Amino acid sequence: QVQLVESGGGSVQAGDSLRLSCATSGRTESTYAMGWFRQIPGKDREFVAAINWGGSSTYYANSVKGRFTISRDNAKNTVYLQMNSLKPEDTAVYLCALRRGEIYSNSYWYTSEYDYWGQGTQVTVSS
Repeated sequence: QVQLVESGGGSVQAGDSLRLSCATSGRTESTYAMGWFRQIPGKDREFVAAINWGGSSTYYANSVKGRFTISRDNAKNTVYLQMNSLKPEDTAVYLCALRRGEIYSNSYWYTSEYDYWGQGTQVTVSS
């Protein structure tokens, strides 16, 4: 069993920054990719960012490109999402997800590509 636990959410003002963390534990594969998604009530989960095992490939949604940065520390089994210049439209529950093996440039944004999910952490940005 694999567990993912997000942390670092909170309530901030527009223009502020937050750093989310996602700690993984359990029987993960030797290599795995990670993604961040977000969701607001009544809407589908939206892709935010993804990173491969080695950290050499990162992918971002157009809405966060240039403001958010995904990174990982495999020694700590943790992936991060640095969020700068936050906007009210970034308000959502942010969830991390794990995909066994690698991710691919033509499918990283699909929720179905990921095998495990965390419970999420709330981010609220006020104007």
